[in-house]
Amino acid sequence: MTYNPQKAAQTIAFFAIKQGGTVNLLKAVKLVYMADRNSVELRGHPIQDEPRVSMPFGPVNSTTLNHINGAYRDNQPAWQAILDDRAGNMVGLTNEQLSVDELDQLSPRELAILEDLWSEFGHMSGLDLADWTHDNLVEWEDPNGSSRPITLERIMTAVGLEHSIERAREYESLQDAHDILASL
Repeated sequence: MTYNPQKAAQTIAFFAIKQGGTVNLLKAVKLVYMADRNSVELRGHPIQDEPRVSMPFGPVNSTTLNHINGAYRDNQPAWQAILDDRAGNMVGLTNEQLSVDELDQLSPRELAILEDLWSEFGHMSGLDLADWTHDNLVEWEDPNGSSRPITLERIMTAVGLEHSIERAREYESLQDAHDILASL
């Protein structure tokens, strides 16, 4: 998998823009996961290429969460150009004048997925979203204070895609090929 920190940062920026410049951390990570899940259901693949895990407050995209928490602070200028360092439980834009039209790492279809997700869930708090994911996302498993991987195949199965094992393997093979070609 090739993680694109700029694309992930722009995904969070979308929600921060909708929220007025800052977004609650828990709300942001739930919405990022839910956007990937909706993308899998609608297009057969996620928006972000990264591992996902079940955590006590619901499913999360683990690399994106690590970025928000500052794990890669020194070597991610693309992330830092879009989002400020986490301030308590909030994530905010470095430039409050940033508009959705400037989120160039996200395709029009991905932006539509984010818009639909915001329309449905933007009014909810992070804790409400955590509760909602516990009750409604069958791929989430209580990790009993730790974390458990959520495979792409498991998400595909949860959203009702046929041949999820084969589709997940095919997607991962395509990502591996993309990574090899990108390194040449």
